[in-house]
Amino acid sequence: MSGFVSFVSAGPGDPELLTLKAAARLRAADVVLYDDLASGAILDYARAGANLVAVGKRVGRPSAKQEHVNRLLIDYAAAGARVVRLKSGDAGIFGRLEEEIEALQTAGIDYEIIPGVTSACVAAARAGIPLTRRHTSRRVQFVTGADVTGRLPADLNWAALADPESTTVVYMGKRTFPALAAKLIEHGMAPDTPALFAESLGRAEERIVRTTIAKLAEQLAQASAATTAAVILFGALAGETL
Repeated sequence: MSGFVSFVSAGPGDPELLTLKAAARLRAADVVLYDDLASGAILDYARAGANLVAVGKRVGRPSAKQEHVNRLLIDYAAAGARVVRLKSGDAGIFGRLEEEIEALQTAGIDYEIIPGVTSACVAAARAGIPLTRRHTSRRVQFVTGADVTGRLPADLNWAALADPESTTVVYMGKRTFPALAAKLIEHGMAPDTPALFAESLGRAEERIVRTTIAKLAEQLAQASAATTAAVILFGALAGETL
């Protein structure tokens, strides 16, 4: 008997940003394997009696190994369960989705992917700005601020990231942004390039700060090592209020 896995995108944590399909899959699931940032009120949509299993990964905290998550997906589905793998943001953006899909394909288990709202879109919406503009900001680029070791990736395209006519979004970059900003300035980006720092999106403690790349780098370099999730936007649009 074989079950089925639904990769469900939970958005940044606000249950009102769930899609109808995401909510329906949660209500039907026998098992929900959820990330830390996809917990809280989102799990209220799971049906009574569903098995809720925390498998989140957070920098600086004990976390589930990817191999263990893959094994759980396979074992539950192979036993006939309807499994929801609940991922924060959009499952396909820096969420290690491919590794879990490959594990299911190898095991011969069917799956679906339900897209959701990524934190870049939520940050821009909360700030009241678009991510693009005709003629002056024709490109949006998403980049991770941390490699598998938690350090700033060494192989980033600095010329593209320092392009003043793009909107750049940095995921998982709170710890590494001081180094990233230094590289951006080294490659020609103005220190006063607008930056928007969005923390704990969709939650009661949500915080949005408008600043510049140089000032944000200084602030984050002096900040304590907090584990709250944040996304950083920089480029001309990041400093605007419409």
